[in-house]
Parts: sequence; C-alpha cells; structure tokens
Amino acid sequence: MARNYIKPVLSPEEAIKSVKEGMSVMIGGFNYGGVPYTLVEALEKAGTKGLTMISNDTSYATVGHGRLVAAGQIKKVIASHIGINKKTGEQYNAGTLELELVPQGTFVERIRCGGFGMGGFLTPTGLGTKVEEGKQVIEVDGKKYLLEKPLRADVALIRAHKADRMGNLTYFGTNRNFNPTMATAADLVIAEVDSIVEVGELDPNNIVTPGILVDILVVKGDNYYAART
Repeated sequence: MARNYIKPVLSPEEAIKSVKEGMSVMIGGFNYGGVPYTLVEALEKAGTKGLTMISNDTSYATVGHGRLVAAGQIKKVIASHIGINKKTGEQYNAGTLELELVPQGTFVERIRCGGFGMGGFLTPTGLGTKVEEGKQVIEVDGKKYLLEKPLRADVALIRAHKADRMGNLTYFGTNRNFNPTMATAADLVIAEVDSIVEVGELDPNNIVTPGILVDILVVKGDNYYAART
C-alpha cells in the first residue's frame, strides 16, 4: 500500500490554519448533532473573520458554529434555519451580516450538485415567494420550476464517527445528516472523528465517505460540547 494515500492527522489548531480570511466554509450538523465542535472551537480561537458559513442552521449563540456568528467572524450565512440564534437575527437586522435562507431540501441538493459537477437542478419549491427573487424560472411540460444553482465551498468541516488512516469515514446515527454531502463539495475537507483505526479495520459496508474526498483528519477534543455561558 502506497504511503501517500495515508491522510495527515493534525491538531485542531494546525488543521484550522487552512481556513483563511474571506473563505467559504461548510460546517456539518443539524442543531446539536453531527457538528465538528472541536474544529469550530479552534476556528473561533483563531479569530479568522470575513467567512461565508454554509450550514443547515446557525445553532445557538453559545454553542458550536453559532459562536462564530456571535464572535463576528461570519460575514454571510447560507442556511435553512436561524431562529434559535438571536445573534444571527440581530446582526442581519443591523446590516452587519448577509443572509441567504434556502429551503432545506434545496440546500442539500445544491450542495450535492456542487459535489457532483452538475450545473444545477429544477424545483417548484419557492415559486411565488421571496425565494424566487433573482432566479431563473424554467417551464417544463407546462409546469414552472426554479433553477437552483450548485453550492460549493473552499473548506468543509465535517464530523464523522470513525476514520481509517486513508480517510475512509463511517458515521453514527443521525449525526450523519449533511456531513457526507458536504464532503463532496469543498476544495479542502477536514474531518473530525472519534477515533482513527488502521486500514482494513473498518467494514467496507459501513464506509459512507471514501477517503479520496478527505484531506485532513482531526481527533475530537475532550471539551466536545463546549458552550460559553
């Protein structure tokens, strides 16, 4: 087995140096589940600003990636739901944060299109609402659809259960959520995992994300559900 297939295992601080000011960053998770808390905490400590955050939600102001919003590190949010983080609404209303709300099914499908090299997809979701504004409407067999374009990022911070040293990933329960799709749609993928095993120890039937999509591995820290009070 060629050693160049082995993925680097870095500290959270070292891995997060790849996230530079002004980059777009996908962050996996759905509310509390499947969030790469260790990587997010490292990004907050790094103080990197001007980021576009692509995530299902903005969590809570004191939890996970919601802390990045509260710390003023995010210039734009692309998400499906922001209602549980008051800081997101406050910054948007103050004009200091750009916001693009995307229906959840559309959100994940745009990412999938970005990951698989597609030019976009057609959906009736959002017709006749603010979601339609600025978008192309295409009629097919007498039915109207919105053209939704693909979504990619410079970096994806994802959360998995186990990895082997080639970067193959397994997931645990609903913590999978958006993580596998995001792993396909970023130029650099950093995966936070519970543990790393030797090649051959993972059941191939349980591998969801192949190692070819993963660039860097990080083992989760002890302060996993850290929240600031």
